Amino acid sequence: MAQKVSFERGAHVFSPGQECAGFVRLETGTIRVSMTAANGREVVLYRVLPGEICLQTFSCLVDGHCYAAEGVVEQPVAGEFIPKSAFWRLMGEDEAFRRDVFSAVAQRFGDYQRLVEEVALTGFDTRLARVLLRLRDGRNVVHATHGELAAETASGRAFVSRRLAEFAHRGLVELARGQVSLLDISGVERIAEDDG
Repeated sequence: MAQKVSFERGAHVFSPGQECAGFVRLETGTIRVSMTAANGREVVLYRVLPGEICLQTFSCLVDGHCYAAEGVVEQPVAGEFIPKSAFWRLMGEDEAFRRDVFSAVAQRFGDYQRLVEEVALTGFDTRLARVLLRLRDGRNVVHATHGELAAETASGRAFVSRRLAEFAHRGLVELARGQVSLLDISGVERIAEDDG
């Protein structure tokens, strides 16, 4: 029924317009799910981690539609692939599987609600500060380009660059090619806590 699968970093798990052949349950790794507009602007919708569900996949399986977003591996993935027919059989016969799927779907809808609230109701500096804190490594460095940060904050690259330059001017961060070092963590945290 289920088959073991693995994907390396950078692999495309699914792309817009592709049909959904089944359901991937992650054991390790991370898949970034994003949408890109006709003008090339990208927005990250969410990340799929072990124990979580890809709402794009669930929607395609339920509605029979093709994918509208792209799923790219950020951290090497290992898991199991459940074909469409087996997925529906498990949904009908396995109460624990069904409960896990519906619980994960409900959680993912909460993520979508938070994304909409952040974009519509939260100031940009707050969104940017939250992304920097979320993406930093153990040395308080964010390894991302301004374009990648734009996708994370649902904004444009030029605007991200201007705001990062202002953060740098204030001594909050230090900018280098492909990375942002957080110098004043408490200052960035204060911005992240501002709901304005």
